[in-house]
Amino acid sequence: MSEYDYADLGLVAGLEIHQQLDTATKLFCACPTERREPGEATRSFRRYLHPTKSELGEIDEAAVEESRVDRTFEYLAFDSTCLVEEDDEPPHRIDDEAFDVALQIAALLDMEPVDQAHVMRKIVIDGSNTSGFQRSSLVARAGEIETSEGPVSVEDLLLEEESAGRVGETDEGVRFSLDRLGIPLVEIGTGPDIRSPEQAREAAERIGMLLRSTGSVKRGLGTIRQDVNVSIAEGARVEIKGVQALDRIDEIVRREVGRQVELLAIRDELAAREADGVAVGVDEPVDVSGVFADTDSGVIRGALDGGGSVRAARLAGFDGLVGRELQPDRRLGTELSDHAKRHGAGGVFHTDELPAYGVTADEVAALREAVGAGDDDAVVLVADDDETARLAIDAAAERAAAAIEGVPEETRDANQDGTTRYLRPLPGAARMYPETDVPPVDVDASEVETPELLTEKVDRYADEYGLDPGLAEQVAYGRRMPLFEAAVEAGVDPTFAAGTLESTLTELRRDEVPVDDLADDDLLAVMRLVEDGDLAKEGVGEVLTVLAERPSLSPGAAVGEAGLAGVGEDEVREAVVEVVERNSEQVAEQGMGAFSALMGEAMGALRGKADGEVVSDVLREEIGKRA
Repeated sequence: MSEYDYADLGLVAGLEIHQQLDTATKLFCACPTERREPGEATRSFRRYLHPTKSELGEIDEAAVEESRVDRTFEYLAFDSTCLVEEDDEPPHRIDDEAFDVALQIAALLDMEPVDQAHVMRKIVIDGSNTSGFQRSSLVARAGEIETSEGPVSVEDLLLEEESAGRVGETDEGVRFSLDRLGIPLVEIGTGPDIRSPEQAREAAERIGMLLRSTGSVKRGLGTIRQDVNVSIAEGARVEIKGVQALDRIDEIVRREVGRQVELLAIRDELAAREADGVAVGVDEPVDVSGVFADTDSGVIRGALDGGGSVRAARLAGFDGLVGRELQPDRRLGTELSDHAKRHGAGGVFHTDELPAYGVTADEVAALREAVGAGDDDAVVLVADDDETARLAIDAAAERAAAAIEGVPEETRDANQDGTTRYLRPLPGAARMYPETDVPPVDVDASEVETPELLTEKVDRYADEYGLDPGLAEQVAYGRRMPLFEAAVEAGVDPTFAAGTLESTLTELRRDEVPVDDLADDDLLAVMRLVEDGDLAKEGVGEVLTVLAERPSLSPGAAVGEAGLAGVGEDEVREAVVEVVERNSEQVAEQGMGAFSALMGEAMGALRGKADGEVVSDVLREEIGKRA
């Protein structure tokens, strides 16, 4: 994709960062915040959700569109969830620990806390909340972060309950898991101050660093999500949801700018055609099933044989534009298809890509005649059961009509390749109204302690512990940073602790050892065994492998299971002498030059039971006797 002059295009972007907090309990109940596997569910239940009016009598447009999709929601409950998650018991008071962490984050973002925090209900009827809304409370406002391209304001910080986790599809709708519902979540919204893709990424990285500096946020896939708001001068504000990887934010912004540029080019081309006398518009969809009565197209044949129909709409003046690429492998036709899929259709066909998919040239000609399409026009069609076909073709036609105006405001979902797809309309203010079951919180930020920044930790680890700067950064930004500090506090050598947590665990992970399941207490105990002389450093990897694969064992038992109980100097000398005598000719010829090769052989013979420094000293002594 070509790099644009973003200033000339008038790029404006902002971020919404959603980060789960690592607290003991959930935001509105005493349930733990640990995730569970779907197979551990103890029961399930179903719900149907419908949009409701706000206190002003308004209904949110996004909620209305969501309600048009006919779905049943199934929820998996666990022995670690309760009636609050099921919306069968009122929420409890806001969790104090979560609120304190939110105030810490506010301090790091240089924000001003509110005097009193009130909980609001935000309408959400996609099934991710059993109640049909998400509880959210404004904690602080008016902050700022610095980037290399200038400051970016932070408008608000909210403390919210996380939604239920989507774990699968059913024949009737969607299956969710309640283990995630209610985990404390902070939402941080920046101002519309970002002017380039690179600045968007830098701002997100800065906020992410500040969040991790608290030591109280969850880590791992899905625990942090970035939403990106993007617009250009002649385009429209588009909210892109669910960007999980920081290194994708700049690409997401670039591709959204490109999409809006292409949509504006389509708008301008349609306007130019109309100025040249070509009719431009979108007709009401009609039933064209008769055109395909004898079709060999598998999709269309299947719909008709199942009692369905084929419905089509003439897109006047759109010839050649429906197939125009907006993002890599995504065209205007893909946008129409995204809208159709919202109503259960598999997608759409359009004449910019036909004949194809079993549709013949004769059928295309008959289709054009059936809807009155001329050479300047395109036709879009949907084949499915009758109700689905009606809803889907209406949605596709409505989206085509929006292309005449340019770029529609909407919410989009981030794809893995950096492109996006239509999700729903932008939500409005009508989705928010007060929560009456939770009392307000009087905010006192006077005793909030500002934590040490990760950037400051990197410098301290290098200066105080003598760590290599690269290793210091790995440890400070790593998931096991609190464990590193606990290990050093317990007397473990800092370099050894850092190497174990970053290098050793990484190597084992590459060998598919499930090290992420290792408990911090077990890791610390293994490092203490080394410090106490009960385990050689060289045996740490084997012991951790045993512990990861057999978590019921104690660290001491894992040492025995690995056959790595420590050996005395006499046993070390016996093994070294055997190695030296077996290689006596090499020792006689090379003297101390044989040390390196024999060291590896000696360590192999001892299988990690002895410390490398001890083996090295004994080996040098034995070679010296014979040289």
